[in-house]
Formats: sequence, structure tokens, C-alpha cells
Amino acid sequence: MRRAALPLKACRKCKMLVPLRTEQCPNCGSNDFSTDWSGLVIILDPEKSVLADRLEIRRPGKYALKVR
Repeated sequence: MRRAALPLKACRKCKMLVPLRTEQCPNCGSNDFSTDWSGLVIILDPEKSVLADRLEIRRPGKYALKVR
């Protein structure tokens, strides 16, 4: 059974996931978005997260793993 897609779009520059109505990325300021993304990682504390360090994420939030 396939789940319905989340109503989010991903910033192509930093991969942060934001609501569809967002016009500017709150993380990097870009306005280049894609609704074609996959994988989801939620970073709560980037200072202590090994995964955030590897993905070069500096702010808490939801991020896509792959953006097309």
C-alpha cells in the first residue's frame, strides 16, 4: 500500500522541506523549489547530530535526502 505524498516541497539549494505555499526558503533564502523529492530526515539538534554533520545541515528542520 502506497502512502499519500506529504504536502511539502524541497529547496533545491539546501533540501529543506517547506509547505507548498512558501515562496522563499527560510533556511537559505532561495526561491528554487521542487515537488519531486524523496527521503525524509528530521534534524532536531544539528549541533549533536552526526547525520546533520555529514549532510552539512546547520539548522533544525525537515530535509529531503534527494531532490530532482
